[in-house]
Amino acid sequence: MAQLKTRPTPASVTDFLDAIPDEARRTDCYALAEMMGEAGEPRMWGESIVGFGSYDYRYASGRTGTWFRAGFSPRKRALTVYLMVDLDTQKEALAALGRHRRGKGCLYIRRLADIDTQVLEDLVRSSCAKGGSAACGGSH
Repeated sequence: MAQLKTRPTPASVTDFLDAIPDEARRTDCYALAEMMGEAGEPRMWGESIVGFGSYDYRYASGRTGTWFRAGFSPRKRALTVYLMVDLDTQKEALAALGRHRRGKGCLYIRRLADIDTQVLEDLVRSSCAKGGSAACGGSH
């Protein structure tokens, strides 16, 4: 069975965040890191994802693995926020969030100033509480 490419690494989260060239993006990432800190210690997952906390999962097929409870990546076009909550059940929160796009288990946010950070913090809390449940979004 193939190994996941995205898994915890020993790389420094601080070094990764400090290397973000755009000051505003770097500031937003540090704010996200503080917000997600309740989920656990930050760790680099792969080369470009900062993940918080972890849980073990097992699919009906028998495949197992470990994933983070909440995380983010400072992509070129947007901050990608990974949440382990079924976003289809979060319609009210997403309507109140502000300007964003979404995937199955992630949000794409240009900058934190575009959203209600309290709503995002509530979504992160839900993600941390549900991490590892059958309703988790994302691909792993």
